[in-house]
Amino acid sequence: MTVAGTPTAAARRAARGDAVRVAARAGFVGRGVLYLLIGVLAVRIGLTGAREQADRGGALAEVASAPLGAVLLWALGAGLAGMSLWRLSEALFGAAGPKGDGKGKRLMAGVRFVFYGVTSFLVMSFAAGYRGSGAGETDRQSQDITGWLLGLPGGPWWTGAVSLAVLGAGLWIGVRAALRKYREHLTWSRLSHRQRRFMDVTGVAGGVGRGLVIAAVGFFGVKAALAFDPAEAKGMDNTIRSFAHTPAGPWLLIAVAAGLVLFGVFSFGQAAWRKV
Repeated sequence: MTVAGTPTAAARRAARGDAVRVAARAGFVGRGVLYLLIGVLAVRIGLTGAREQADRGGALAEVASAPLGAVLLWALGAGLAGMSLWRLSEALFGAAGPKGDGKGKRLMAGVRFVFYGVTSFLVMSFAAGYRGSGAGETDRQSQDITGWLLGLPGGPWWTGAVSLAVLGAGLWIGVRAALRKYREHLTWSRLSHRQRRFMDVTGVAGGVGRGLVIAAVGFFGVKAALAFDPAEAKGMDNTIRSFAHTPAGPWLLIAVAAGLVLFGVFSFGQAAWRKV
């Protein structure tokens, strides 16, 4: 039982306060900007075969080239830090909604806290002038991590297990989007018909596109485990490009890229109507 006036009670009230809500909504905007830019870059690649990088670093380079680019980069990093803070509050005190206090949801919130914290740090590092987190870095990171896992005792098994988890997560994200599970986290009853349609179109198409990319990253990790070759692993950019080498050709790449654009737009809708 939490006693009112204790440090724990004060921390819980702060986690439910307006500051954390604002931080969460800023985080959704930041995530939306990243996915929107990555999707646009991927569409360009599909249409023109451009050599641009459809990953976080490529998106950051686009922001940096804009007027007031440095200011926008710092704002983007701050927004993602806000997302990380909100996820930490969920991990510690539970999420909004009747089932938000479950152990599984708290664990997932903790994983997201780490992910968005690292992403925020990399964005701010880029803003500060460190370009090691720039274009193409996700491909290098994927191969480096795969090589490290393969070097462990039982390396192929570890690599395969992690990759299967990533593949499963991607499929889970895509299926949940197709089933419109995101509605549970929105103030759905307060939305107009037009707003609901907007969130359904962007939520389903965007979630499926994002899920496909994540599942494909896991698939290439499994290939690396089976071949005992870290070069088989791919980050976001090379994974997105790989869709052009399927029988559907560049049209599948463009479709997936459009899904990423729509997921970015969906994130903007979450910034406005997500329960936080």
